[in-house]
Amino acid sequence: MNLTLSIPALLFPAISLTMLAYNARYLAIAALIRELHKRYQDSSSTPVKKQIEQLRKRLGIIKAMQAMAIVSFLLAVITMFLIYIELAILANVVFGVSLVALMISLTLSFIEVQLSTEALEIQLNDMDD
Repeated sequence: MNLTLSIPALLFPAISLTMLAYNARYLAIAALIRELHKRYQDSSSTPVKKQIEQLRKRLGIIKAMQAMAIVSFLLAVITMFLIYIELAILANVVFGVSLVALMISLTLSFIEVQLSTEALEIQLNDMDD
């Protein structure tokens, strides 16, 4: 494949939008943690404890998601530099790693969404009782 500067440049808007979405998820979870902290201080109920455990997992996953998105973005920039200095073989390898990092980030995002759904189920079950 003949890699040109425009191919890794196509990742820029996608990765930027992905990082914005990840940041929004992080901010939403941060607000939820603050709210749960208040509720936990008032009454340390089991559903609140379960939600806190889920939030710890989700925060770790979001941190990894953001890190992999940043690595993907950085590697796309490095790819462009390697193309610019005419190191095509190395550019292809680095671009491939960039795509793998982006796939890992998106997979982690999928897992985090699944955990988010489980957290909502905890909330719904609490209302049923």
